[in-house]
Amino acid sequence: MTSMHHFTTTVTWTGNQGTGTSTYRAYSRNYDVVGDGKSATIAGSSAPAFRGDKSRYNPEDLVIASLSACHMLWVLHLCADAKITVVEYVDTASGTMALNPDGSGQFSEVVLRPRITVMEEGREADVAAINERAHQLCFIARSVNFPVRHEPTVAVQGDGI
Repeated sequence: MTSMHHFTTTVTWTGNQGTGTSTYRAYSRNYDVVGDGKSATIAGSSAPAFRGDKSRYNPEDLVIASLSACHMLWVLHLCADAKITVVEYVDTASGTMALNPDGSGQFSEVVLRPRITVMEEGREADVAAINERAHQLCFIARSVNFPVRHEPTVAVQGDGI
């Protein structure tokens, strides 16, 4: 039997500057994202290339962050199950988006680059294999229609990366 889980967020446009969308330049692209029962609000906008506020998260940032966070959570879970102690995990992920002549666009790929520090010497290959398994299990990566690659770097605590 399949277990179903439901998630709810509310996105509220906050960019009405008095005249709504009367012209393309008359409004801000700012919005707020609130998750059901969450304590923090995410301040969003479009990317600067699309007249957005660069100090706010844009949808493209959030897609990349979602992929990165999901992968990380699976890696941590699988490492704990394998008795591998992760003491640091930092992922500098990036995505490439192609724009089409009609103004539409899509991601062509996202690359995750986690730097993972573990306590156990000699388990680096195990952590690399865990990254492969995490990719297969990640809910978000399984839901997108573009490639998500991962290029992990693994170090033992005290060795540096």
